[in-house]
Amino acid sequence: MMISSSSTSPSSSSLSSPYFLAAPSPLIPATILLVLCLPALFYLAPHILPPPPPPPISFPDELQDLSLFRRATAVETQTNKPKSRLGSTNSKPKIAFLFLTNTDLHFSPLWERFFTGNKSNRDLYTLYVHADPTVNPKIKIPGGVFSEDRFIPAKKTRRGTATLIAAARRLLATALLDDPANQFFTLVSQYCIPLHSFNYFYDAVFEIKSHQIAELSQLKYKSFIEIISDDPYIWDRYNARGGNVMVPEVPFDKFRMGSQFFTLTRKHSVLVVSDRRLWKKFRLDCLKPNSCYPEEHYFQTLLSMEDPKGCSGYTLTRVNWTDSVDGHPHTYYPVEVSTELIYVLRRSNFTNSYMFARKFSPDCLEPLMNMASDVIFRD
Repeated sequence: MMISSSSTSPSSSSLSSPYFLAAPSPLIPATILLVLCLPALFYLAPHILPPPPPPPISFPDELQDLSLFRRATAVETQTNKPKSRLGSTNSKPKIAFLFLTNTDLHFSPLWERFFTGNKSNRDLYTLYVHADPTVNPKIKIPGGVFSEDRFIPAKKTRRGTATLIAAARRLLATALLDDPANQFFTLVSQYCIPLHSFNYFYDAVFEIKSHQIAELSQLKYKSFIEIISDDPYIWDRYNARGGNVMVPEVPFDKFRMGSQFFTLTRKHSVLVVSDRRLWKKFRLDCLKPNSCYPEEHYFQTLLSMEDPKGCSGYTLTRVNWTDSVDGHPHTYYPVEVSTELIYVLRRSNFTNSYMFARKFSPDCLEPLMNMASDVIFRD
């Protein structure tokens, strides 16, 4: 029987032919492709995969804070006895400014002008700075109001975690302990700027007419803190740590949100640093980082639950959210800085005009300083 020459099976002679080329291994192009793709994978992975959860607040840090908060609460209990808090009815109440920063204090020269624009201001304010320990903020004006003794013992902060709550509470507790005359506590960031003079702000929060200073025993004012209950994103924010995690301490109908920056009365500041019940819920890690902004919920929820009538319901810090990116508000750059911008930022639909504004890029300092005397501090 003859075998057809058209058979597809190669003969032994054809296999040994010098013109015969073996088929390439499929592993070779796959390996080459993998090698070429590895750099792209390393670049894209952080942008595609969800970020790892941040480390929780450590137990030693929690204990240190608890000790500080207990001391602040105990001192306040002692100073609230019938004896005058300052030992003199002529003592002037102060405003404590709490700077929360993780970079340089970019606008410290502008704030220096804010605080020292009038010699009579010196006994009306105190300053405290919580600077992230991973940075070393430079003091632009040596010997000025931002001296090194104004920097409090601080711990690392991370966006989207309860560390920002802890930092604000740390500032409040330190200011409560440091000076019994501190009656209002204003939280600002390194990207905040003043929109009015210090005297204008002082008279507004204390409701002073004709620059008459009220006695401490007569101070019964409200905290300026934004409290929102009907935002379309509030349900996602409430469940950021998982379903039903916040109950029973914080039922959904009691959950609130609002601006991170506020001006609290001394009474409310003591309430914040003495709280343990709500803190154990808000300190929990979030499962949905994109919906988690604890510093915009904790203070609002606590004060709304404990003393809603003692809060104005609005903040004194103007923030532009019209074109926010990745949870950050609009950032103003030098080309936008003008007299008209300052006037626009001051406007408010509430009883008081806005006193501060954010978020400004560091290179806005020069144009802001150029208009400080004639615009910003000319009320």
